[in-house]
Amino acid sequence: MEQSSHNVARHLRQIAQERPHVTAIKSPVSLGPDGHIGYHTSSFGELDSLSDAAARLFRSAGIAPGDHVLLALRPGQDLIVGMYGLLKAGGIPVALDPGMGLGMLLKCIAKTRPTALIGVRRATLFSHLPIDAFSSLKTRVTVGDSTWYRSMEAARSQRPGIIHEGKSEDTAAVLFTSGSTGTPKGVVYTHGMLDAQVALVRNTFGITKGEIDLPLLPVFALFNPALGVTTVTPWMNPARPASADPEPILEAIQSERITTSFGSPTLWDILSRAAESRNITLSSLHRIMIAGAPVPPGLLSRLSRVAPNATVHTPYGATECLPVTNIQSAEILSETGAGARRGQGTCVGRPATGVEIRVIREEDGPLDRLEHATPCAPGEIGEILATGPTVTRNYNRNPEATALAKTVDAQGRIWHRMGDLGAIDERGRLWFHGRRAEKLETSDGSMTTESVEPSFSDHNDVRRCALIGLGPRGKQRAVLVVEPRRMPTDYREAKVLVDDLRHHASANRHSARVAAIVFQRALPTDIRHNAKIHRLTVTRIWNARGFVRDGDMLR
Repeated sequence: MEQSSHNVARHLRQIAQERPHVTAIKSPVSLGPDGHIGYHTSSFGELDSLSDAAARLFRSAGIAPGDHVLLALRPGQDLIVGMYGLLKAGGIPVALDPGMGLGMLLKCIAKTRPTALIGVRRATLFSHLPIDAFSSLKTRVTVGDSTWYRSMEAARSQRPGIIHEGKSEDTAAVLFTSGSTGTPKGVVYTHGMLDAQVALVRNTFGITKGEIDLPLLPVFALFNPALGVTTVTPWMNPARPASADPEPILEAIQSERITTSFGSPTLWDILSRAAESRNITLSSLHRIMIAGAPVPPGLLSRLSRVAPNATVHTPYGATECLPVTNIQSAEILSETGAGARRGQGTCVGRPATGVEIRVIREEDGPLDRLEHATPCAPGEIGEILATGPTVTRNYNRNPEATALAKTVDAQGRIWHRMGDLGAIDERGRLWFHGRRAEKLETSDGSMTTESVEPSFSDHNDVRRCALIGLGPRGKQRAVLVVEPRRMPTDYREAKVLVDDLRHHASANRHSARVAAIVFQRALPTDIRHNAKIHRLTVTRIWNARGFVRDGDMLR
């Protein structure tokens, strides 16, 4: 069964047979006063056995193949065991970000209509409240308490393990987008797509068995068992990455000899600044992956100092297709970073193996056939599309969103409309220009966020910034809203900083079109990465204030 099955969980079984005694997961259980972290450790053999036991318990609780199952588990071993156990049982995991806020969380659950919930006791108890979003639930399994662990031990004695024999086109999981420019959408992954994603991640980044990963985004830990990579779960609240204490994370990187790590620009900015200020060298790292938002060249320069042995990748993609392109920091620092500061957008590299990208003239509404679109010339900014083995076909229970986001070419291939703007240069590299929904329309023409922001964001006093438009579309005033590292104390100090910022960005021909530079203590960002700025929210806030001038502040 396992040899003919396309169930992605079979990769764990294979790794467990090859490397049964190698450590698979280290989950933190204590943080001592000296900063030392205590871990609970499981091998690949134990992880395979535990997920087998979980699969039996899920089946005995009434979860059947094809059931949509909401996961509400702690990052680390419980999440990985629960995910692989559910895959082995044939269930379809539905993963949501708990930090998206209760209202949005309930809206997404109601849209998905799961029939079962696997979660910590707090989640299963909460699901009994008379809330419409939970009305579809028929089964609840509480994970992580003493009853669960006793049941797991009893179930582990039963061999052999089960793996539901899935087909390549069968739905494997539903993962939600971050919702940075709208309501999060449930992305449908098939087993075939997850298979392709495992291979693409391995090949794109050169990941090999035996590496040790510190995943700063929990969902990326789910690839590790299939790749033969050890997972060390970081000591942090995954729902609030921007408020993470860098000390235990840096301690884990050093003491556990971490070789690879994925995180957002926000987290790596915090970690690299802390390491540099403490004169710490993260010598074990030989790969860093940063995604979720454009990565400032200044951050890459700092990482080259604090992690001198690491190759830094800044891939581009989306929940619907990941990765799409990849570029390494060496190319950014030596060449493309200067182009970003001049207003050419942010270079995100060349397509990953097996992925094809195109840029077309923007189309409003559905695009039923790709051949109906007008291709952009090299260097011309337009709408980005991608196709390949990891590109998803549809959203869960959302045909309207699917119609807007997908199109088909003459060969029958599905293309995903990224919702982003970009241009392809003469060397085949993609230059990202920001979200379509966030483009400005001024009386002097269009302005993209990434044609302006990079020339300001690498200023030492800028934490992040957002280009927004004030007024009606077609007559918008371009305003740059800056979240400074230290808020000016008065208007005079703010005006000095404005003048310095304008001088700093003077090489960018688009910067002169910025009518005003203003300051906001904290820009709203996405929950998943704490890196994608909610520019539409910022736009509403400043439009409500009316006319603004250079140096205005919103505390």
